[in-house]
Amino acid sequence: MLLKPENKSKLASVLTYHVVAGNLDSKAIIAAITKGKGSATLTTVQGGKLVGKIVGKDVVLTDEKGNKAKVTAVDIRSSNGVIHIVDAVVLSK
Repeated sequence: MLLKPENKSKLASVLTYHVVAGNLDSKAIIAAITKGKGSATLTTVQGGKLVGKIVGKDVVLTDEKGNKAKVTAVDIRSSNGVIHIVDAVVLSK
C-alpha cells in the first residue's frame, strides 16, 4: 500500500521516523541512555520521538505508540551517516 504513488507522503513519513539527525554511533547512544539514567529520547527527522533503553544486553527503542524494536546490528558506516538495524517497524502517533 505504501508503495503506491498516492501514498508517497505516508511512506516518507514512516521512513523519516526511522532516522535521527547526527552521527550517533552505538557508544554515543549508550552514553546518552546512561546520562539519562536509563533512557534517552531521540528526535527523529520526521519530528517524532523514540525512547531508547538498555534491556539486558540489548538497546530497545519504543515508539510513540508503545511499540518496541530491538537494535540487532550497530555502527554500519555509510556515506550519509551511521546505520543501526532494528527488528521491527516503529511508528509515530
